[in-house]
Amino acid sequence: MNARTMSLRGRSKGRQAANSSAMDAAARWGFMARGTIYLLIGLLALQIAFADVGGGGGEQADRGGALAEIGEQPMGSVLLWALGVGLVGMSLWRLSEALFGASGPDGRKASKRLLSAGRFVFYGFVAYSVLTFAAGDKSGSSGDQQSQDVTATAMEQPGGRWIVGIAGAAIIGAGLWIAVRALRRDYHKHLKLSQMSRKVRQFVDVTGVGGGVARGVLFGGIGVFVLQAAIEYEPDKAKGFDATLRSFADAPAGRWLLALVALGLVLFGVFSFAMARWRKV
Repeated sequence: MNARTMSLRGRSKGRQAANSSAMDAAARWGFMARGTIYLLIGLLALQIAFADVGGGGGEQADRGGALAEIGEQPMGSVLLWALGVGLVGMSLWRLSEALFGASGPDGRKASKRLLSAGRFVFYGFVAYSVLTFAAGDKSGSSGDQQSQDVTATAMEQPGGRWIVGIAGAAIIGAGLWIAVRALRRDYHKHLKLSQMSRKVRQFVDVTGVGGGVARGVLFGGIGVFVLQAAIEYEPDKAKGFDATLRSFADAPAGRWLLALVALGLVLFGVFSFAMARWRKV
């Protein structure tokens, strides 16, 4: 057996593993975990919007706040570990897409596989943070502090100010891309539409469009603050989910803007649950 034949057999076995029922379950578990976190972030942001916004009390409206909220529930520790494992599954599924291609006619394009690789890294980081939180390490729970620390470290590097500025512009672009894709309903090509009734499809569109736009606005806001940090050469200007959401309250009709974005994040959480049910994997 020559090397080429062995390589082809290896790829074939890899694709079989990527398309296995275990990987299907891992991806769907991951969507459920993602949905839970976004749902709780949205609910926490709603609490902030209708509380004393100026004082800004209560849990942080970010991943750390959502995890703390889960940890306070009965069997909270078990739920945290379940979320972490689900996000590991999501990360592994994205890795399989990067290595062997995603479902769909253009799933093996280099651009699609590169995007999946980026998502693998992102969800791997999120899974690690959730699992360390579940294990009792709360030191890295603040997304705002993490953003400032990463920005400060980047600025210390040669050309760091430019690196941070480019990163901020890229995050703004990602937010715009997320919102536009949601408005165009690009997610339709990933759904099992034939298995959905008309009312279910309409409901999924409400959550997909509303949730995607809100998520895009949030990422765009984070990017603006990162860019501001680069321009003013002040790492503390960078913000995470919580501080960015709270900053919306400073805009005209800010409390209602914050509430609208928060509601959108709740919708995105529900949309993730729908993806867990009807997503093509």
